[in-house]
Amino acid sequence: MKSFFHHMWHHSWRTALLAVAVIFAASLPTLAQSAKIQFTGLEHLAPKASETVDVNIDERLIQITAKFLSDPDDANVKKIVANLKGIYVKNYEFETEGQYTTTDLDSIRSQVSGPSWSRLVNVQNKKEGTLEVFIMLEGDKIGGLVVLSAEPKELSVVNIVGPVDLDKLAALEGQFGIPDLDLESSKPAKKKNEQ
Repeated sequence: MKSFFHHMWHHSWRTALLAVAVIFAASLPTLAQSAKIQFTGLEHLAPKASETVDVNIDERLIQITAKFLSDPDDANVKKIVANLKGIYVKNYEFETEGQYTTTDLDSIRSQVSGPSWSRLVNVQNKKEGTLEVFIMLEGDKIGGLVVLSAEPKELSVVNIVGPVDLDKLAALEGQFGIPDLDLESSKPAKKKNEQ
């Protein structure tokens, strides 16, 4: 009888541990959600591209690079990147159209579809392609941003980790490997009563 209760207690203890582990694992995506996305779903495009840009700048490298922005014209950029945690860019240019698929785009979209993410900009043009801007909110503050630009012969993904000033985002085009995405003209138009 003693061994029976000992076995039952041991079994219950293992069951309880398993239940805790399952609950903890289920909560991990929420607890560990990050503004940094993964580009692994796009890696197969590199051999098809005539030109590939791959930028990986973490917080330490941002601070080092910002020190070299001594030109007065760069002062605005230096202020924008001061509190960023990372800048990551993938840019593929192709000789012909049709080198990437909707599945490739979805490999990025699926990562910015959680409750913390919102699509801020969605520009669709049959000839020129699409431009989508997603932001991740941490409370009432922006914790990160993803820009997905899909043109007929070019695919660009920009991932900025950290607080982003949307009004000054266009100033980063051409800096840190970020391509010219024409973000300024793609911003949502303000209503007449907004200043």
